[in-house]
Amino acid sequence: MYESCLQKQQKVKELFETCANEQDTYRKIIDLGREMPPIDATDKVDENRVRGCQSIMYLVSDFKDGKVFFEAESDALISSGLAALMVKAYSGETPEAILKCPPDFLEELGITASITPNRANGLFSLHLRMKQDALKYLLG
Repeated sequence: MYESCLQKQQKVKELFETCANEQDTYRKIIDLGREMPPIDATDKVDENRVRGCQSIMYLVSDFKDGKVFFEAESDALISSGLAALMVKAYSGETPEAILKCPPDFLEELGITASITPNRANGLFSLHLRMKQDALKYLLG
């Protein structure tokens, strides 16, 4: 059903295996944020803004061959890194998998417990937007 999504989440968790503490985890998230390619300037429009984020974040999706592909960009490195985690986990998945595969890896990594409530809200908003886009493509 959504095994590939779970496999991607496992791969994301493996990125953090060398992190000994919360500081290492934050550094890794920031590094992932730095590695995120910028989205096209024409996609930085209001309809692509992720509401509920403390920072300015954009999420763009595309539907090809039955799969949803995401790109995200944020003006804050930690938010960008959190977006990178979500893009790694969900980009290239079917709409059904995106809707049915919860981001449990975030809790397993201790990320949801260690980020500020505002960042947690932004992360929730990002995941919600991903699910909304998946639903839009599913319903055609």
